[in-house]
Amino acid sequence: MPQLSISLPRLDARGREDFMISGSNATAVGLLDAFPDWPGGRLALVGPEASGKSHLTAMWAGETGARVVAARDLRAADAPMLAEAPVAVEDVDGGTLDEEALFHLWNACATAGNGLLLTGRAAPSDWPVRLPDLRSRLSSLTPARIDDPDDALLSVVLLKLFADRQLSVKPALIGYLLPRMERSAAAAAALVARLDAESLARGEPIGTALARDLLDG
Repeated sequence: MPQLSISLPRLDARGREDFMISGSNATAVGLLDAFPDWPGGRLALVGPEASGKSHLTAMWAGETGARVVAARDLRAADAPMLAEAPVAVEDVDGGTLDEEALFHLWNACATAGNGLLLTGRAAPSDWPVRLPDLRSRLSSLTPARIDDPDDALLSVVLLKLFADRQLSVKPALIGYLLPRMERSAAAAAALVARLDAESLARGEPIGTALARDLLDG
């Protein structure tokens, strides 16, 4: 009888207890935890794709009552309302940004005395912003940088990615994957997704044999 392939829902955990602090992110976490004593009440959280920026932003928002908005959704008319509480704007250098809206939000937060957290991949001075007044303000930001994960953190990232998909794997699999994969959280997410899909297609559990076939094939 053919085995059914059932894709289980992902359970993304975003609390502080679900975030592992290591050498690659400890400085960023420390700067985030220093709120509200950020220089000028503002901070930039930067790092590679899938490095934990959204997790840390959600964690900070949950602990401070901050509002979170994607840069692509930011509108100038919303600035006064958003600035009534601390605000996080995610993915500022993602390619879609109303620069006037961010400039208005910056000023509104300053007037209201509320914190502003901005996230992106590159340093704020490298964000593709043309508005001179906004560009000068962004260049003044203190960057809290998340680096690519070390072995300890990458192991936890892999285990969390599997757990988010309700998958239980043996430590031997993690040990097999670490020296054979690209050293980034984004690569880990892509690899776990491939292993999950291949496991469902073959109807067999995720283990070292499956990983070997996938990585060597």
